[in-house]
Amino acid sequence: MADTFSDSIDASAHAFNLILQGLTLIPIIHYEIAFVCFLIIFIYNFLEFHFFHDVLTLFRGSPVSLTYNSASEIYHGVASKCRLLHGRYMATPWLSSPHIQTTFLNFHGRPPAVNYRRKLFHASDGGTFALDWLKSSDVLGDSTCEESAALRHDKTPILIVIPGLTSDSSSAYIKHLAYSTAERGWDVVVCNHRGLGGISVTSDCFYNAGWTKDTRDVINDLHREYPNAPLFLVGTSIGANILVKYLGEDGEDVPIAGAVAICSPWDLLIGSKFICRRTVQKFYDRALTVGLQEYAQLHQTLYSRLADWDGIVKSRSIRDFDNYATRLVGKFESVDAYYRHCSSAQYVTKVAIPLLCISALDDPVCTWEAIPWDECRANKNIVLAVTRHGGHLAFFEGLTASSLWWVRAVNEFFGVLHCSPFMHTQKKNPPHIGPESSVDQGPYVNVSNGMVAAITKDPSSSTDNVKLNDQDPFERQKVNDESDAAVRVPDAKNVVSRSTGQTSVKVADLNSIKKWLEQLFQQNRRSTWMLTYIAVISTLPLMGATLYMLFRKKLKQPKSLK
Repeated sequence: MADTFSDSIDASAHAFNLILQGLTLIPIIHYEIAFVCFLIIFIYNFLEFHFFHDVLTLFRGSPVSLTYNSASEIYHGVASKCRLLHGRYMATPWLSSPHIQTTFLNFHGRPPAVNYRRKLFHASDGGTFALDWLKSSDVLGDSTCEESAALRHDKTPILIVIPGLTSDSSSAYIKHLAYSTAERGWDVVVCNHRGLGGISVTSDCFYNAGWTKDTRDVINDLHREYPNAPLFLVGTSIGANILVKYLGEDGEDVPIAGAVAICSPWDLLIGSKFICRRTVQKFYDRALTVGLQEYAQLHQTLYSRLADWDGIVKSRSIRDFDNYATRLVGKFESVDAYYRHCSSAQYVTKVAIPLLCISALDDPVCTWEAIPWDECRANKNIVLAVTRHGGHLAFFEGLTASSLWWVRAVNEFFGVLHCSPFMHTQKKNPPHIGPESSVDQGPYVNVSNGMVAAITKDPSSSTDNVKLNDQDPFERQKVNDESDAAVRVPDAKNVVSRSTGQTSVKVADLNSIKKWLEQLFQQNRRSTWMLTYIAVISTLPLMGATLYMLFRKKLKQPKSLK
């Protein structure tokens, strides 16, 4: 038995030696080729290249996916006429990776030469930031008079740009947008964030992902200075989040004719978890953190007084920086509270002007998981365009990567909108109470004290106009309580004064109940019939038992007579 075991061990060792001898016979060049192939496959998948897919599709690119409301006038009157939104996006072949595109944009980007004219804006809180202008005359070479009287009658469209995190007017993608727009005959003004563009922070206020005050003040000031010029708005990355939040907060009370949001993060809480999920995302997290630390270094005196400077220096992620700096300066209870408060997704349903949103599914910074698809579809003013590729704010196209696809899409959309009757004109609205959501297009049924009522304020409104507050449970309870009271108490306009007699009051009450029933049936017809059916089915056993008890003696009486 022992001999057999030793023989098997010797045979195994002999086989192993034979394998090693065979491997040594393979030329070293073959191992090098195998290693290179393995490395290429690893890098191809790690950096999410799609070159081979582009080759198989004959470099036709991927179609742009559009999400919109079927009754949207903005889509049918504007977006449907935009050739780029109904075409295909094909990335530059040698930049066929979202990470390569994003890196190339930040380190080179091939921006055109731009010479801005700088004006300083002084905020009411003492803050100062730069407005960098690029006039169409600077690009086209026309000399125009710029007297104040002439400016007030100037009807040249003005594009206002809100840059991304730690970006300013010197960023490559901002120069691409500014130059291309000015080349079309429009004026461009880049609203730099506080502390960027070489301007010191002169107050205790810093910008953050939800800071809409500066945007609002600049827009209102430009509207006063150029009352006849239509204003258009573009936000990129964090700037897009600020843009959507501003539009949602002010509703129709904005002097903006149309807007575009590029690569918005939408939900900052989801974005903060996404950017530290995978190894490749952690590189972006670290790179953006370094940029924020350099920004803080420029304003160390203020940050040392208002925030935790030691924590800022030790920060290794955006979340760390927001915990030690942003939330303290902005006076938020926690980082998650800051993210929830400043996320723009909750304001999408309140946008009341034409808005085009552009995102890429392979965006390595702002994940597609945060895109509010249903909210965008529910709002008739929004068109959401999503491409398969593009990276973060890149979207390079052509063999030389000399242009950005989204820049051309923005200019085309604004060009069609400017020539259409769908440009927004400012209307005064009541003060904004809070973000609401109308994604659930069905009526919200409230059950209280045995009453079943559809929540609504306008008797003529349909179920499509029912809106719920998904953000604040206390606000939702308040709406429910007010609706219960509205159901239980007849409308005061329909109630006749008691001095006219008890009969009039009863008639008014009957009319109110009749109107309430008609309203309930109109809004909730299917639900009402379903409840009636359930009520009938559920009471049949009780009715049968009652009838049996009543007629039991009569049924037994003939037997007793026998």
